[in-house]
Amino acid sequence: MASLPLAARTAHFGESVIRRMSRVAAKHNAINLAQGFPDFDPPAAVVEAAKRALDGDYHQYAVTWGAPPLRQALAAKIERTAGRPVDPETQLVVTCGSTEAMLASLLAVVNPGERVGIFTPHYENYGADSQLCGAQPVYIPLKAPDFVIDFDRVTAEMKRGMRALIVCNPANPSGKVFTRDELTKLLALCIAHGAYLITDEVYDHIVFAPHVHTYASALEGGAEHVITCASLSKTYAITGWRLGYVLGSARVIEAVRKVHDFLTVGAAAPLQQAAVTALALPASYYDDVLAAYTERRDVFLGYLRKTGLPFIEPQGAYYVLVDVSELGFADDEAAATWFTQEVGVAPVPGSAFFAYPESRYVRFHFAKRLETLHAAGERLLNLPRRT
Repeated sequence: MASLPLAARTAHFGESVIRRMSRVAAKHNAINLAQGFPDFDPPAAVVEAAKRALDGDYHQYAVTWGAPPLRQALAAKIERTAGRPVDPETQLVVTCGSTEAMLASLLAVVNPGERVGIFTPHYENYGADSQLCGAQPVYIPLKAPDFVIDFDRVTAEMKRGMRALIVCNPANPSGKVFTRDELTKLLALCIAHGAYLITDEVYDHIVFAPHVHTYASALEGGAEHVITCASLSKTYAITGWRLGYVLGSARVIEAVRKVHDFLTVGAAAPLQQAAVTALALPASYYDDVLAAYTERRDVFLGYLRKTGLPFIEPQGAYYVLVDVSELGFADDEAAATWFTQEVGVAPVPGSAFFAYPESRYVRFHFAKRLETLHAAGERLLNLPRRT
């Protein structure tokens, strides 16, 4: 019997390479520096708030686009950090992680056949999200190691027509932090050519000195033309809670809410309640987060320097691209498999993040306890001889 056909929309992308490498790491008992989640606990006050929520009356649906206390807490936190006013009733929608936030945003503003700009190297979801919308992803290279924007190329692509431009800031996997000047120029191009600037800002509190995070929505014209996708996952070490949000103009958010309603209905009600406690943490908490990640970065990069393997020092986020070309593998897939099976430290093959041929890199992350990073580093220092 002939197999029934499948939808064509999934034919252009495969499963997540990141999640696949997590399975490979577990199979070989390797230290998982592939999928970017912490191995340390959230703040104790946030965990206790979750316990109270489970003991309370939060077991049924919250308001579809986010429990009012959470939206109010998000608005207050954004006003403190970004320095711009936010109406929690009309400018926010709570989503099931920033993954849903991005897809819901694209579905709300991009029509089938329209073009979506994506800087590459890029987080693997962006291309798949665009294709699920029936849109055409347009990859704009940022060449390693400096990842400088070619504004002539961006302008040319805008002139050909573009409905949205996605900017991950700080960027996964490169660690690039887009400057205020770069974001101002990109926003001006979007405004001039009728495009949305969609920012993914999940790492906004992990930006290493002397670099500074710029909230694009707070720039002139940003309130109307910028759609911000973000989450609580990385800042509060709660990746499994799947709490994200979209910030945008009232007109955009009205459309995103419609999509969100039919995608997931809503995020987990008790966890939304607990997240209010996270958003109320003092400013010193964010200072401590940055200090801790700076130490983790310095520890892990210290081991990489001792291995002699070249790498691109991240300006933000918690990933590092390591050049493994001198090890003599046929490609980065073979290198990633070897690191996982023989060295006992699992990375992601870097080609998963590039839209052009590139097989020099693997990506490690350092969102782990110091003892985990030391253990991984010691394994890297004892790279076995290849036969």
